[in-house]
Amino acid sequence: QVQLVESGGGLVQAGGSLRLSCAASERTFSSYAMGWFRQAPGKEREFVAAIMMGRGIAVYADSVKGRFTISRDNAEKTVYLQMNSLKPEDAAVYYCNTNPPRLQWGQGTQVTVSS
Repeated sequence: QVQLVESGGGLVQAGGSLRLSCAASERTFSSYAMGWFRQAPGKEREFVAAIMMGRGIAVYADSVKGRFTISRDNAEKTVYLQMNSLKPEDAAVYYCNTNPPRLQWGQGTQVTVSS
């Protein structure tokens, strides 16, 4: 069973940056479009960003466009989310998965943004 392990979250002041990582155990990782999702307390999980296989075309939610950058390293089976200019409303548990989500969710990584 494919495992997803997210890391890199933490506490940051508004305007700061974090870089999240997601390591996958799947050897065919490069065949999947991968995405980042987030869930804030009391809210449903929402799409943040996705990166296609192959040339790595990326798409973003409007709320993070211009501030977040998704990337992938197929050799390392890892997908990244560089988050800049963080806002308090970005605070959530961040998860990665295929896009659309097909795998069991990992434990996520907590991002807290202080104002």
